[in-house]
Amino acid sequence: MEEMIIEINNINKIYNENEIFKDFSIKFYKNKVNCILGKSGCGKSTLLNILSGIIKSDCREFDTLEKFGISYIFQEDRLIDWLTVEENIRLIAKNYYKKNELDKEVHKYLSLVGISDYKNYYPQMLSGGMRQRVNIARGLICPSNIIIMDEPFKSIDILNKKVIIDNFNDILKIEKRTVIFVTHDIDEALYLGDKIIILGNRPIEIKAILDNSKKLNKEDISIHIN
Repeated sequence: MEEMIIEINNINKIYNENEIFKDFSIKFYKNKVNCILGKSGCGKSTLLNILSGIIKSDCREFDTLEKFGISYIFQEDRLIDWLTVEENIRLIAKNYYKKNELDKEVHKYLSLVGISDYKNYYPQMLSGGMRQRVNIARGLICPSNIIIMDEPFKSIDILNKKVIIDNFNDILKIEKRTVIFVTHDIDEALYLGDKIIILGNRPIEIKAILDNSKKLNKEDISIHIN
């Protein structure tokens, strides 16, 4: 069966005469985890910000992913300290659900990421890993077709990272979403990605697109990273 694809073309960006993207095009596979992998500082976060419309492409003919409906899970959890876990999630959810649906949806996503018992806690009472679970729940509760994730596990220890990624994978089995996930960590890419898109050079180029359905190993990826 042919895979469904979202194609984005004509990405151009120059910062201080430094050409980051030149006539750059990229394809994303629908209902898959599309992992964008590359060294720190290669332009991955800039790409996400252009795709989401946070940063403008220099090309007027460029279309963002906004028309598909997106939610963005950032590196930092950006939780509001004076609101409880539940209130942080409700603050986002109330924009999408009717009052009679809201309680059910909030409870659903608290349960999916395993934080129901912490719903009345304030963010400063939680570990970094727990805060990031709240961040993921807040991103997932938006009924978006595309979830953008910018190195959301960067500051989390390896044991908590594995638990959170396992929870996230379980959620994606229930809810079919297209995920665009940026990382510089090969292990994260192998563990979470269905498709692995490797970026490099300047202006940025796609060095390889790898299918992880047959479970690649580190060597399969590292040969493409410069």
